[in-house]
Amino acid sequence: MLKSALRIVALSTAVSTLAFAAQAKNPMVGGAAMYPTKNIVENAVNSKDHTTLVAAVKEAGLVSTLEGKGPLTVFAPTNEAFAALPAGTVDTLLKPENKAKLTKILTCHVVAADAMAKTVAKMIKADGGEHDIKTVGGCVLKARESMGKITLTDENGDVAHVTIADVKQSNGVIHVVDKVLLPKM
Repeated sequence: MLKSALRIVALSTAVSTLAFAAQAKNPMVGGAAMYPTKNIVENAVNSKDHTTLVAAVKEAGLVSTLEGKGPLTVFAPTNEAFAALPAGTVDTLLKPENKAKLTKILTCHVVAADAMAKTVAKMIKADGGEHDIKTVGGCVLKARESMGKITLTDENGDVAHVTIADVKQSNGVIHVVDKVLLPKM
C-alpha cells in the first residue's frame, strides 16, 4: 500500500514537473501564459500589455488574418510603445476614417514566416550584421543583433528592441517590441 502511494506521488510529481517545464518553454507576456496551441489573437487578448494592439487589430479588421493558418511573425508593440507616440495619435488612428493608415502600420509589424530569434540572428550574421525583413505591409525593417538582443529599425530610423522573443503560437511566433514601427509616410 505504501509503495503504491509513493508511486502515485512520484508519478504526479513527474507529471507536474513535465507540465511546468512545457509551460516554462513559452514566456509569459503581460502577466498571462502564452500557449503554443493557441493562435496569435487568442494569446494576445490575454496580455495586459497588449490591449492597445488588440484594439487596433480589431479596428483594422485584421483579427481573421492573425487567426489564420500562417505562418506569421508578429512584432507586437506594448501599450507603453503606443503611449510613446505623439499625443492623440492612437485615438486618431482608431477612428474609422483612418482604417487604411492603421492597417498599414499594423501590417508593418507582420512577416509571412515563422521567424524565431535564432533564425533572425543567423540571417543577420549571414548578411554581415544587418538583415532586411520585408513585412506584409510592404515595409522593410532592418534587423540587427547586439549583445544577444535583436533590434528592428523602421523606415524612419526609429529603433525597436525585442524585449520578449520567441513566444510560440499555433500559427507562428510573437516577438514583443518596445516601439511602434512606422512606415515611411
